[in-house]
Amino acid sequence: QVQLGESGGGLVQSGGSLRLSCVVSGRTRSSLPMGWFRQGPGEEREFVAAINWRSSSTYHSDSVKGRFTISRDNAKNTVSLQMNSLKPEDTAVYYCAARTGSLYTDRYYTRGNDYDNWGQGTQVTVSS
Repeated sequence: QVQLGESGGGLVQSGGSLRLSCVVSGRTRSSLPMGWFRQGPGEEREFVAAINWRSSSTYHSDSVKGRFTISRDNAKNTVSLQMNSLKPEDTAVYYCAARTGSLYTDRYYTRGNDYDNWGQGTQVTVSS
């Protein structure tokens, strides 16, 4: 079992940047595929980005490709989401997720049901 804690959310103007961080604790923390999801007001949860355990593969949704970048630092047990050129439609609660059943796999995962551990979320609000 792992525990996830997100930080870095806040209020930013359109065109601005934020960097979200997710600290991962637990015995297998550096060996897991990780993802970021978001849920806007009145919307369903949406996949944002995913990364495999050794950062050799990443994937970003079309809605954020070219603006957001997922990365991880296993030495610091942290997964990050750098968000640039933010738009009002990026406003959402952002969640970090881990898949504990796939240690040391080179795969990444894009469906919410692929993950079994979630953080509490961090609010990102982009004003126009």
